Amino acid sequence: MKRILFVLTVILFTAGTVSAQQKEASITVVDSASYDFGDINESGGPVSHTFTVMNSGELPLVISRVVASCGCTTPDWTKEPIAPGKTGDIKVTFNPYGRPNRFVKTISVYSNGKGNGSYMLTIRGNVIPANQVEK
Repeated sequence: MKRILFVLTVILFTAGTVSAQQKEASITVVDSASYDFGDINESGGPVSHTFTVMNSGELPLVISRVVASCGCTTPDWTKEPIAPGKTGDIKVTFNPYGRPNRFVKTISVYSNGKGNGSYMLTIRGNVIPANQVEK
């Protein structure tokens, strides 16, 4: 009898551990993972777009770092954990000065989310050179 109780206890403990391990955080972009600024003036100064991300998992989502593919792009993001079902922001600012023509920049978002890899965001647009802007 004691042996049966011991085996059942081990089975229940193992099942509880496995189900707890399956819970995770998950990052989802609310609207789109890509944003097009369209035409922007080189002399118009930096432009920004805010991506809204949701934690669609069961555990708090922690965005540990956000890295842009170029020094012309600066990210800022929600630093505190995002509760399940709640949202946070990733604001991306692009400086067009000295960067005429079309551009595509990627932003890697690292978190404890599903897969523990990076999630990619993209911004794009066309910088009109300062000497071509109508006055």
